[in-house]
Amino acid sequence: MMKSKTRIHRNRDSRELTVERVVALPQKLAWEGWTKQEHIARWWGPKFWTSTVYEMDVRPGGVWRYSLKSNDNNGEEAFCKAVYQEVNEPSLLVYTDSFADKDWNIVENSEMLTTVQFEAATNGTKLSIITRFSSAEELDNAEAMGMVEGFTEAFDRLEIYLESLTGGHMNTVISKDGTKIAYEKQGNGPAVILIASAIADHRDAAQLAEKLATHFTVYNYDRRGRGLSSDVAPYTVQREVEDIETLIHTAGSNASLFGSSSGAVLALEAASQLGDQVTKLYLYEPPFIINDSRKPVPTDYVQHLNRLHEADRRSEAVEYFMSEALGIPAEYIGYMKADPSWQVMESMSHTLAYDGMIMSDTQSGKPLPTNRWKVNIPTLIMTGENSEPLFHDAAKALAELLPIVDSRILPGQDHSAVVMAPNTIAKTIFDYDIVREENEIV
Repeated sequence: MMKSKTRIHRNRDSRELTVERVVALPQKLAWEGWTKQEHIARWWGPKFWTSTVYEMDVRPGGVWRYSLKSNDNNGEEAFCKAVYQEVNEPSLLVYTDSFADKDWNIVENSEMLTTVQFEAATNGTKLSIITRFSSAEELDNAEAMGMVEGFTEAFDRLEIYLESLTGGHMNTVISKDGTKIAYEKQGNGPAVILIASAIADHRDAAQLAEKLATHFTVYNYDRRGRGLSSDVAPYTVQREVEDIETLIHTAGSNASLFGSSSGAVLALEAASQLGDQVTKLYLYEPPFIINDSRKPVPTDYVQHLNRLHEADRRSEAVEYFMSEALGIPAEYIGYMKADPSWQVMESMSHTLAYDGMIMSDTQSGKPLPTNRWKVNIPTLIMTGENSEPLFHDAAKALAELLPIVDSRILPGQDHSAVVMAPNTIAKTIFDYDIVREENEIV
């Protein structure tokens, strides 16, 4: 995502520091990102810091209590208490902001007057943070401590987080339990529905959707709890199958399904339950763990994710998924946290338990169950040549269970092919369909 330039204005005489940027977000959405507790906790503060909001009462005289904690080994934590002076939705916030101790007692001479302006602009919203310090010396100290860099990084995080909630213009349908399912539709031809992997939304398959749209009518949707789709508790796998059925009804009487990783397993579940409503399956690397090629996922994996979610420990949930489900070494996860995409994954971390429930016990190191999927339709299983052995073993094991199946190895690809090599996946699907049609004619 291209970000506009951050502009800095410093006036030592008035003791003011102004940091402003035009962000590619509607004014209302930018306002909500700054004034709703569930949003601001996802982005407030500089990169590598975690925000915890203890109280947020956005009205004159209301209090905002929060802390910012460094993600490094030192774990430095700063407690802050703000009191709102003016609230004029959606254009103006004015509040005093002070450092505090752990008991929320104000630190002497730390008070700052902060004005946040939200101005509609051609390319989004112009955000201006104007901070007035108690003295020129305090202004100098704030700059020396990296306040400008902190605000700039916070702007970055705000754009990334809110973009994960928007996804541009999308259509919606209502699933059986009342959940709103958002989707993009493009192309002409037979319907195919794209089912995302864990901790991904429709944007991950956007380029693949574009490639497939030359032969298909593509329905690329946000699974429940992600992007612009809503959610209804409690979660069940059956409800996700109902979401897919609702999309099939929108597409007509039937559709093919493409699923990646755990999304491939959800596609299998849907095909098994929905009968002739599903005409064909295209599966990329279902992540079954059926032997000792790698350690199995912990038996309490879903329960642990739910506990992390209840404690609002989103970053830890993503890290747990990366290490235990994907098997990524800890030393690499540290680098991954530095990437802006980490905040996007945090925004969807509550859905990780959903994919854990979809996988059920198929990542336990035991053979696949022989009677779980009753699928009697053409199925293409694709695996990246460079992917870990577990994906190759999983593909072979699944192929042995299905009656009408073809397996393909994608040269030079790995588990990231949906995002990194959409052309290759699309061509593999087109070629497979051509061969099937020729065989049917013969």
